[in-house]
Amino acid sequence: MSKILLLNGPNLNRLGKREPDVYGTLTLSDIEEKIKSAGQAHGLDVECFQSNHEGQLIDKLHEIEDRGFAGVIFNPGAFTHYSYAIRDAIAAINVPVIEVHISNIHAREEFRSHSVMAPVTEGQIVGLGSAGYELALSVFIGRKEGEN
Repeated sequence: MSKILLLNGPNLNRLGKREPDVYGTLTLSDIEEKIKSAGQAHGLDVECFQSNHEGQLIDKLHEIEDRGFAGVIFNPGAFTHYSYAIRDAIAAINVPVIEVHISNIHAREEFRSHSVMAPVTEGQIVGLGSAGYELALSVFIGRKEGEN
């Protein structure tokens, strides 16, 4: 079974409580269960990991290449805008990464509009709420089924 990593960065453990007008009312657990279930229905094993710590996210990115993962769905949270260390970790692996943001980072505060991750990710999905995670998963499902 192909494996996908659903990776979430800082403060995403607060989904459902944190600024529901911006991030919605679903919890991270709700999103993880939805993505795991959708993946399983298409023969993909989705592993979930969230951390508020930059080094743990980097370690997780490093380890997946050796574990045969087919892709990463990654919401780096605030690290999006300044973590060159995470950017370099993405660039250092041969596993495609799709960057996802629940809110439209380009329509918010100026500091949020720039992603240091975007140049080394395969693509970016922003502003579609939790559906962004599902869209990213659909890319990997399509590849598994020979559609992309």
